[in-house]
Amino acid sequence: MAEMRPRPPRKNPLLRTAQPLALPSQRSRATYGLTRAAAQGEFALHQCAECGQYTYPPRDGCPNCLSDKLTVSAAPSGGKVLSLTTIHITGEPHFRRMPPVHQALVTLDCGPTVIAMARPDCAAEQRVQLSLQLDKAGQPVVYARPEGGSPDSQSDPHWRDLVADPVNRRVLITDGRNPVALPLAKAFLSAGAAKVIIGISEQWKPLAERAAFEALDGVSLVALDLADDQSVSNAAADFAAKTDILVHTAMHLRPGNLFAGSELLKARDAMEVSYFGALRLARYFGPVMKSRGADGENSAAAWVNLMSIHAHLSWPGFAAYSATQAASLSFSQALRGEMRSGGIRVVDVFTGPMEIDWMEHLPPPKVPPASVAAEIVAALKAGQEERWVGDVAKDFRDRFQANAKEIERDLWGQ
Repeated sequence: MAEMRPRPPRKNPLLRTAQPLALPSQRSRATYGLTRAAAQGEFALHQCAECGQYTYPPRDGCPNCLSDKLTVSAAPSGGKVLSLTTIHITGEPHFRRMPPVHQALVTLDCGPTVIAMARPDCAAEQRVQLSLQLDKAGQPVVYARPEGGSPDSQSDPHWRDLVADPVNRRVLITDGRNPVALPLAKAFLSAGAAKVIIGISEQWKPLAERAAFEALDGVSLVALDLADDQSVSNAAADFAAKTDILVHTAMHLRPGNLFAGSELLKARDAMEVSYFGALRLARYFGPVMKSRGADGENSAAAWVNLMSIHAHLSWPGFAAYSATQAASLSFSQALRGEMRSGGIRVVDVFTGPMEIDWMEHLPPPKVPPASVAAEIVAALKAGQEERWVGDVAKDFRDRFQANAKEIERDLWGQ
């Protein structure tokens, strides 16, 4: 199962582009706890706070002691296959494109028995490892693969629908001047991407990494200025139908407090690039990518938004930058709702301070751009919807969820 997926033949232009068919998406509120876990790449189940028993499917009460104190907790992901079945016929329009689909009845080590989508090499009585994945409708499903075997499932076509693996896919990175762009291009090529397009704004300006970009086989530099409506429109005319994964990396980071006279200008420039640039991308690239979400091996798969942790809480001294990040987070949430019916995964990647010139005044720990690039590719390969990069970002996430006021006061002291 570990061989690189062969590159698909070029699409016959005379064939109709398969239109996305919506998956059934109605779930109970109790299920959304598993949605959160799947979005972050965790395997979790509901666990009773009174008796400790894990339960599946999600319920509002414990089937053992009837307590209503159920929380979503990390759970052991090992189990044993009781039986297997293969589905060849279904009446649901979306699933009629999928057969044969392998499903397994699995008894988990922690107690419950679950119905899981199974990799084709799973067998009855076999030990398996389970993971929670998001389907194209953004709902959690359980996936089983043999324990101790290859963790790579890319040869299973149904697994490819559950993730956004860059193998054989074409990638557009919107801002080649972001320090993350060069390591990100290398990471995508190492992961098997067929082509990486790098957008460069204001091409008359020197680009220190130009020679390094041009030395990479499979990378092309194109004009793309997110602050210019015509530039985005022109790029979309050439590349929207050839973009399977779009990574929005535009960043306009400048220091400044609210009382500085130049803050208004900084805020306008930052919003023009980060937020309004994202809106332009959505206008010109979004509909085309959404229409290609079910185009088989050649389908569009994901839209990644790279953001700071300060999308959640403003950073004193960088007010305009924080505002753009908050706006970008709101944009990303809205985009996820728009793209859902096309089966396009919208991924939020949050970073703490990076090891770049604009943050040289900050003490360590800081995240190297290469680590951010590796985490973006890892999130796509795992099918995640949310990724926090580095110790600072993960600590921020945990403390923000526990007590946002505490971390706000800490930021005031910086």
